[in-house]
Amino acid sequence: MAYLAADGFDVFSMDLTGYGRSTRPAPMDDPCNLSREQQAGLVPALLAAPCAPSHLTTLTTMATDWDEIAVVVDYIRARRRVERVALVAWSRGGPRVGGYAVRHPSAVSRLVLLAPGYDRSVSAAAAEAPPASGAAMNTQSRREFIANWDRQVGCPDQYEAAVADAIWTEMLRSDPVGATWGPGVRRAPNSTGTWTPAMVRTLAVPTLMVSGVHDRQVLPERVRQMYEDVGSREKLFVDLACSSHNAMWEKNHALLFEASRTWLTSGTVNGVKQGMIRLGYAASAGTPTN
Repeated sequence: MAYLAADGFDVFSMDLTGYGRSTRPAPMDDPCNLSREQQAGLVPALLAAPCAPSHLTTLTTMATDWDEIAVVVDYIRARRRVERVALVAWSRGGPRVGGYAVRHPSAVSRLVLLAPGYDRSVSAAAAEAPPASGAAMNTQSRREFIANWDRQVGCPDQYEAAVADAIWTEMLRSDPVGATWGPGVRRAPNSTGTWTPAMVRTLAVPTLMVSGVHDRQVLPERVRQMYEDVGSREKLFVDLACSSHNAMWEKNHALLFEASRTWLTSGTVNGVKQGMIRLGYAASAGTPTN
């Protein structure tokens, strides 16, 4: 946000329901609404034993996320007196803002998607999937956060331990209830639904997709498939060296930030408008690939 603001953008962020400073639905305050496996991690620090849930379904859906994004986009358009806004998203944020852009193309100028979630095999019904039976939410501990990051390290000094510590501190600060559970956890609502291949094929907004070469949460091949399927003629895939799913917090974050800035300002990255390019590789940085 600071990088883009320094270049003259008005930058806003939103917390969806259940995240950050937004409302966390009441079922999220009951640790019994975690899965049995995650409850076990809080015994005996918080729970005497695993317990029965008070809420029996997931809390949000992709359709409710799209509705929330619509409210925020309309607010920003009115406040800044503009017709369109650019949207930047990460991971599951990809289908969230991408699906919104499919439904509201006239409100979106460009997209920047880091490690966007995509699955060619999902059915058309996934877009409107209702809440499903199961745990209402999930948690992540500091140990789980670091372990998940470490399994995606593929080069020396990919990230700094102090950076991870700072991020975890901010995560707990945003969730004062979760911070009191056991060793301290970050809570998130469980959700259903996603965008579909049919929606991706109708995406007409200029779209930049970035994938860290070592990402093991959203595999680079999935992002390449999305690039192939996106309907827009203005689309670019960036293969980012020495990076994981958490690329924005790693050594090559400046390449990611600058690619985002130039895409939003000129519709290019290193002068390339369409195709696949590699950034951060010593021998071929910024060159188109097949």
